Amino acid sequence: MSKEERLKFLTDEVNKHNKNYYVYDNPTISDAEYDALYYELVDLEKELGYSLPNTPTNRVGDYVLPGFKKRRHEIPLYSLNKVKDFADLEKWMSDMKQATKSDMSFSLEYKYDGLKVVIEYVNGVYKHATTRGNGTIGEDVTAQVRTIRSVPLTINFKGRLIVQGECMMTNSAFEEYNKTADIPLKNPRNGVAGAVRNLDPKETEKRRLDFFCYDCLLSEGITFNNQQEMHEFIAAQGFKTADFFKVVKTAEDAEQEILKVDKVKDKLDIMIDGMVIKIMDCPSRDEIGYTNKFPKWAMAYKFKPVELSTLLKDVVWQVGRTGKITPIAVLEPIELSGAIVSRATLNNTQDIARKQIEINSRVFVRRSNEVIPEVMGLAESSTNSKPIIAPTNCPSCGAQLSEIGANLFCLNHKHCFEQIVDRLTHFVSRNAFNIEGLSIKTLQQLYQNFGISYPYELFDLTQEKLATLDGFKDKKITNLLTSIDKSKTIAWENFIFALGILNIGKKNAYVLSKKYNNIDELKNAKMEDLVAIDDVGEIVANSIIEYFADVDNLENISNLFARGVKITKTESKIHPAFNNKTVVLTGALENYTRPDLTKLLLSYGANVTTSVSKKTDLVIAGADAGSKLTKARELGIKVIDEAELMSLLQQN
Repeated sequence: MSKEERLKFLTDEVNKHNKNYYVYDNPTISDAEYDALYYELVDLEKELGYSLPNTPTNRVGDYVLPGFKKRRHEIPLYSLNKVKDFADLEKWMSDMKQATKSDMSFSLEYKYDGLKVVIEYVNGVYKHATTRGNGTIGEDVTAQVRTIRSVPLTINFKGRLIVQGECMMTNSAFEEYNKTADIPLKNPRNGVAGAVRNLDPKETEKRRLDFFCYDCLLSEGITFNNQQEMHEFIAAQGFKTADFFKVVKTAEDAEQEILKVDKVKDKLDIMIDGMVIKIMDCPSRDEIGYTNKFPKWAMAYKFKPVELSTLLKDVVWQVGRTGKITPIAVLEPIELSGAIVSRATLNNTQDIARKQIEINSRVFVRRSNEVIPEVMGLAESSTNSKPIIAPTNCPSCGAQLSEIGANLFCLNHKHCFEQIVDRLTHFVSRNAFNIEGLSIKTLQQLYQNFGISYPYELFDLTQEKLATLDGFKDKKITNLLTSIDKSKTIAWENFIFALGILNIGKKNAYVLSKKYNNIDELKNAKMEDLVAIDDVGEIVANSIIEYFADVDNLENISNLFARGVKITKTESKIHPAFNNKTVVLTGALENYTRPDLTKLLLSYGANVTTSVSKKTDLVIAGADAGSKLTKARELGIKVIDEAELMSLLQQN
């Protein structure tokens, strides 16, 4: 393909994806893939010295949908130019200083991944809301935006005001919506676009959107000297703003702050895809001016993508310790967040049906918080796409599967190889019996050579038996037997976790260990008592009752005690600052890991939860705390930093 042909191909391809994204709210490639095509087109146009009449590089914003009333923007809207790395950012900042002949400062804020909207207020009252559209004309979404609770309908400022911000669907709202949606949303950005650009405001309201404001386009009767003054004014009017606003002098300072945000961005409740850097001084902005598409005084730095699209080559079905069958997507390998991803979870058969994905189709894959990637939804089908067929028999033992709720289960618990090995692996893990030297490979050997399928049988291992296994020499055997013997004394919460009760994780195990003093109390717990415990709902309570109704499980517990297992119970040390308080942790701490601090606070009588609500009593905020800190401040909840935390802990 010649360069001229490539130019035409890229122009058509980017225009096609613009239409999919902006008109149909149905993107078929990820933002990162779009950016790669777009910037290749930009570079090729520069090289050839011309562009085609329909080039998207001269377009600001997106399309205006038919069906909406059109509204002309009083103040033209611009896109943001982007830098690809810190070297380019440093050059831009240096150019800005040279252009103004001053050692200026720069503001640093989140680059939201939502839908840009402009809102007008007259005499302190909400009047209009308009999408960006093509930068000159947008869609009138006044009725839709009115349903967003974080958009103030009245403000204190009585002069005419036009503000710019981003409509966002938080990750928590996105997850909650998808739990009951007939067709799940692909991502929060897709969710907010479909909500605001919907002719029925009731549909907008269902998605529980937020509006984050960051710019005043027009403010009659008041002027701002710098971005910080504008930011403070916006917050004072009751608009929601990000919890992050920094002022930097140098490229090194900017890089340091951006890297900090990059590390914690996946923990935020909103999607951001980069950072926006602006000249702080407003008069200097007027001096520097605009191109036909960008303000010269602002720049965007984009993070590496956490979501890409790739080919779904196959689906394999894995058996877990409880017999649950989990579909795993086999993908065309892609690099995502610095790791090569070739597999991702699909959750269950209902999830597959809701996401409408097929083998040989392109799918969106997301990787957050360094956990297993997940297939988010269909990007694009192909002519050879074919349905994903769920198995009827266990892929490990061949037993017929049973459908329980949304999941498939193999009920052959006694003789299913993968189930047995996974149960043993869970039993010996760090937060359970913590037996070092028992890898998955070793546990497979123990099952295949000695028929070990129940956890208590691990305590019957001898020097003679282990010496018959490949790779087991005297030192390795001695170390393993010592670790097994040491594990017989175990904390009560670790013992509960080790049992492998369905739906019981580390936190629930700890909560149960505080409510019940021993195995007999837990075994005889009634449904009404269990559901009354914080974080133990009906599903978890049912799992506990069903576990102890199984004779095999009771026999395993009895045999563990017969082999010398002893449970130790950690005494609670009630701390007046935390006892009976609902506490939320956010941000990075220097002196504690999140699990260790959670465990300590629980031992002091606190109830540690993951989300901020009106029931929250205290928020402990570390470095780079995110949206939880913002919400806590909005609700008037007490917030302490790590220094205050350490002081409180020392008082005890």
